[in-house]
This record gives sequence, structure tokens and C-alpha cells, in this order.
Amino acid sequence: MAIRKYYYGDFGESATGSASQEEKQSKSHVSSIGHDWPLWEIFIRSKQGLDHKHVGSLHATDAQMAIENARDVYTRRQEGVSIWAVESKYIRASNPDEADSLYDPANDKAYRHPTFYKLPDDVNYM
Repeated sequence: MAIRKYYYGDFGESATGSASQEEKQSKSHVSSIGHDWPLWEIFIRSKQGLDHKHVGSLHATDAQMAIENARDVYTRRQEGVSIWAVESKYIRASNPDEADSLYDPANDKAYRHPTFYKLPDDVNYM
């Protein structure tokens, strides 16, 4: 069995407009590699004290592989100090069409807003 490296553009079409049988077989093999692997969302914190920011997604077999791949892909120039890898199936989002009913209960609880509280002069930066 021969091992062949594939590079971007290796799967082009021939002059007749169709890919060769070898290209079709190779393309199906390469495209099926990541399909069994779960998708991971990657968050990077650029400096201590800052928030993690979503930087992209990648396929990996497990969390360790996702973090290692994220390090190689998203922090090549030492842009980060922390990496979070979250499997995409565990991320849930609210529906924008239901925003009124979701956030409406907070509007009638004005006491939760800090405008009603008097802070002592000794307390700074709040």
C-alpha cells in the first residue's frame, strides 16, 4: 500500500471536465476523515484577565486532540494564554424570535438594576 500526501488543489478536474477514478477515490477518502469526528468550538483567551473569545471550529476525536489542534491552528504566534474546547453538540442558543418572552421577565424587576443602591465613597470602580 502506497502512502500519498495530498495538497490543496490535488483534487481538480481533468481537461474533460471530470475527475479521474483515482482522484474520486482519494477525494472520498480524505473528505470522510473528519465526518466521524465531533465538531469542537474553540475559545481563546489572549491575555490574563480577559474573556475567552470564539475563534473557530475544528474536528477532533476527543477534547485533548481538540486542544492540541487548536493550539497549532489558532495560537501559532503565541496569541493565547488559555484554550477552551467545547463539543458543539453541548452548545445551546436562544431563539432570536423568542427574545421578547425570554428577556421580558427581567424588565419588571427594576430592583435588580444597580441604580437604586447608594455605594460608600470608599468603594471604587463599581
